[in-house]
Amino acid sequence: MVSLFRNAFGGLSRQVWLLAIVMFVNRSGTMVIAFLTVYLTQKLHFSVQEAGIVMTMFGVGSIFGTWMGGKLTDKIGYYPVQFWSLFLGGIMFIVMVHTQHFYLLCIYAFLLSTFGEAYRPANSASIADFSTPETFTRSVSLIRLAINLGWSIGPAIGGFLAARDYDLLFWADGLTNIGAGIFVWAFLRSTRKKKEAEATETVIDKKDSALRDRTYMIFIVLASLYAIAFSQLFTIGPLFYKQACNLTEVQIGYLLGLNGLIVALFEMIFIYKIEGRFERLALISFGAFLVIPNYIIFLLTHNYIWLIIGIIFATFSEMFAMPFMNAFSIERAKPHNRGQYSALYAMSWSIAQISAPLIGTQTIALFGFDALWYILGSLGLVSTLGFGALRKRLA
Repeated sequence: MVSLFRNAFGGLSRQVWLLAIVMFVNRSGTMVIAFLTVYLTQKLHFSVQEAGIVMTMFGVGSIFGTWMGGKLTDKIGYYPVQFWSLFLGGIMFIVMVHTQHFYLLCIYAFLLSTFGEAYRPANSASIADFSTPETFTRSVSLIRLAINLGWSIGPAIGGFLAARDYDLLFWADGLTNIGAGIFVWAFLRSTRKKKEAEATETVIDKKDSALRDRTYMIFIVLASLYAIAFSQLFTIGPLFYKQACNLTEVQIGYLLGLNGLIVALFEMIFIYKIEGRFERLALISFGAFLVIPNYIIFLLTHNYIWLIIGIIFATFSEMFAMPFMNAFSIERAKPHNRGQYSALYAMSWSIAQISAPLIGTQTIALFGFDALWYILGSLGLVSTLGFGALRKRLA
């Protein structure tokens, strides 16, 4: 067992480990988003539709931020983009806690997401730079381990803080973002490679644009459908747990934290054992399928044990799909346009951030929670079949 862990974690560069530390510090403070719909409806007394609009502004900012983050990464490099994204995002969390005005919250949500999501393409490009083709997927999984280990801690702590005072969530998120930015400035500034500077000097020909890669654009559409189906668990899910299942904030925090804990404990070994044995798109397709059982459980029961089982299904969906989605996006790119490819993949999740709250809150308001679960289960099925068809197209 010890040798299995050693093999799973061995061979990764020092810089990748430093990036993982940054993500852990950052995600340990991930509390606001998990409880934002509850905060807006319970503390600020917004309607479900108004809460959905605020969440949608997060998504709009996310699309703008990821695209600009990719452009800036290709132009000036991933180090400054990562630093300023974390630092300014932290400032915005602290600013956001001081307003209860609907329109200001919409503006702040847009700015916060713009700054925060610029980090993602820069981070993906830096992982590719500090990895070999053989270690890239495991490097991605190490970063995801850090994210999910932080995620297992953040919402659990967030549940306790929310029970005391929702404002504490914004301060915790803001300070951990700023702390992660300072860590990047202190420890990663000296690790930049010459080839990053060389890459930023390369002029990207229009024919190398990610938008002209038809196969990749089909992949992005399917990834967006999957992201919409999956992300509802962590945006509308807490509202469902609170209103329909009558769970406390602490119980909700435990449920969401379980997802991160399972990924943190098992994903690296999981990736080490299955990588190379199956086609990546086959694994992604199976992962997309595994999101469906959770919504079936939502339709059938509100029992806490079954809700835990649903989270476990969703977690395995994530472990099968997401690391290999990220690897696929980087494999399609060249060194000088990684920012573009990474930005488009990140934008598939940004699209989910826009459409998921709109679909979720409006469907709930008009037809109830059950109608939403049918829609999301259908999206999971469409993405499953689509990834399978794309695999055959590339065979």
